[in-house]
Amino acid sequence: MTTTRSMPVEHSLESTVNFAGRILFLSQDASLIARQLAGEDIATEAALPLRNDVSTDEISPTWVTYHYDEKLGDYPYAGLRCGDVAPFATGSVKAGGFAVTVAGRRYGKGSSREASPFAEWCAGIQLVIAESFERTYRQNCRNLGIFTSTDFGLIERIRNGESIPVEEFTRGEDELTAELIRRGGLFALMRARQQGWSPSTSVAPTASPAGPMTYAEKIIARAAGRASVKAGDGVFVRADWRYAHEYNSPLGIAALERAMGSDVQLADVASIICFSDHLPFIHQVMPEARRKLGLLDLAQMLGKVQQRFCEHHGIRLHGFLKDRDGCEGISHSIMTERYVLPGQLAVGTDSHTPHCGALGTLAFGIGSTEMACAWLTGEVRMQVPKTCRVQLHGSLKPGVEAKDIVLHILRLPYVREGHAIGQIFEYSGSGLTALSTDERATLTNMVAEIGGFTGIVVPDAETRRFLQQRRNVDFAPEAWMGSDADAEVANVIDIDCSAITPMLAQPGDPGLGIATDQLVQPVRVDIAYSGSCTGGKLDDVMRVHEVLHWADTRGLRVATGTRFILQFGSQEVREHCVRAEMMPLFERIGAELVEPGCGACVNAGPGVSDSTSQVTVSSINRNFPGRSGPGQVWLASPSTVAASAIAGHIVSFEQLQDSVSEPAHTRSR
Repeated sequence: MTTTRSMPVEHSLESTVNFAGRILFLSQDASLIARQLAGEDIATEAALPLRNDVSTDEISPTWVTYHYDEKLGDYPYAGLRCGDVAPFATGSVKAGGFAVTVAGRRYGKGSSREASPFAEWCAGIQLVIAESFERTYRQNCRNLGIFTSTDFGLIERIRNGESIPVEEFTRGEDELTAELIRRGGLFALMRARQQGWSPSTSVAPTASPAGPMTYAEKIIARAAGRASVKAGDGVFVRADWRYAHEYNSPLGIAALERAMGSDVQLADVASIICFSDHLPFIHQVMPEARRKLGLLDLAQMLGKVQQRFCEHHGIRLHGFLKDRDGCEGISHSIMTERYVLPGQLAVGTDSHTPHCGALGTLAFGIGSTEMACAWLTGEVRMQVPKTCRVQLHGSLKPGVEAKDIVLHILRLPYVREGHAIGQIFEYSGSGLTALSTDERATLTNMVAEIGGFTGIVVPDAETRRFLQQRRNVDFAPEAWMGSDADAEVANVIDIDCSAITPMLAQPGDPGLGIATDQLVQPVRVDIAYSGSCTGGKLDDVMRVHEVLHWADTRGLRVATGTRFILQFGSQEVREHCVRAEMMPLFERIGAELVEPGCGACVNAGPGVSDSTSQVTVSSINRNFPGRSGPGQVWLASPSTVAASAIAGHIVSFEQLQDSVSEPAHTRSR
């Protein structure tokens, strides 16, 4: 194996591998990184402490991923910061001759963008060693042929020139994952299957009686054509839906055409859906300096590449609006509003695909290469995850929302310490019963931030109501749709909903949770943004309307010096607001109304900051550095965002109400 391949190349079925390159430690000390980039090799002990929680937004920031070819190799770690220092320059990793990257806990958290490991690969990185990995990042590495390990003992062995047995990277893995690693990538495994390779009987379809299973395991078993599955099994599953958006699909299209040519036959085209939802507003917010680098043209080309692909293969495309900026809707919103059904299995090229789990669908994010193979075969490889059951007890207080529940979960030690990585989160309990499907979608969507595989809700009366009222679909839960009482789960989290208060996530990470009433001093707000797949659903907008209606009746408006952006998640949500005559209030109160799209959530639309001094309170799902501009981003529920827009500083709706002097009997709570 060489150290500087410009494109992924499947490696042969050899028993050992030699990493003939330097080792790059992602230290918390920027000066240590600078010394390595200058040519110095440092000892492991000298590099400590290592950076933890390195997100894909730091490995490949949004603007980097407008590239989808070997040019990505110039930019790995372009967004990584050590304190206030960004130590990596364009081309510095490739020029350094590195073959191995070493980091701390939860490496590759955040987005499912395959551009991150692809950028590392194109820069010459063949192996990533970390204390722990996020599931999708590690899976994307393996699909591309990049080795991963949590064994820090490999570092000195590699430095000593030792050839490392491939079994070091396959030990403890299920048969399909081990074969994927041995063959050096997903396309190689797919070709092997086409040429007759098949897994052993231990993972092949079986007619044996089904044992106790969770609801998610039952969906997996049905999709795999098996009577039963258990955590750890490696299986191929048929997907009922495969969907992608313009931000990620070009990388998959390029991989598909490199491997198979352009005249391939896709499986079951009717179940493939594409969306243009990430970049309809990019021309409004891209800085001039990046325009001069040609990045606007690159960004806009992504949608054109996807559109040509859809036209060539006859794929349904929910695209940009023709008469104004915006799109038909965010992919997850539309999938829930129009397509997925309970008991189905769906995959998407986005880490927030679990959004669809609110309807009892097993939905999870996959990388671009994996989607390319799914387009071809209709199936996806997976290892059956363990399940963590979250039992919600009691009732939420007025003004507390699903976003507050998630921000509470994110700060729990079980999640913060990485124990939840790769697990299915099954939500249940009396507290769940009272939540609408839109609110449940926030719970399942943000399993991506938890680091889990997906989130899911067993379908119930609320599921039936949503499908009937919102989609005119008659549905009744089938007898198999539920978890067996004695099904094995890895962990149970019990949450007293009545004890949760409005929450925030402090800038830098969704796991930095704090209650709004614990803020020591007021936090001024330059931008209040309510939108995205977690903040632009119908119920989210209704929460915002409730706050703004209360403010309007008291003569209050958006605070001077604060921008309040309200962006709808789909045209269906926007049209409901028009029919309900909510728009005049939004405009009167001072909100800037924006057509559907991902927008500020991906640093690509109204609501992004343009300086490090700006403070944003936002209903998006993640606030990693640079995620929504260079400023500081606080996460909050839609009602807290709206209340903060009125106050000009971060407050919950209850705190806003308490701050307005009026007779108690006239207050609206």
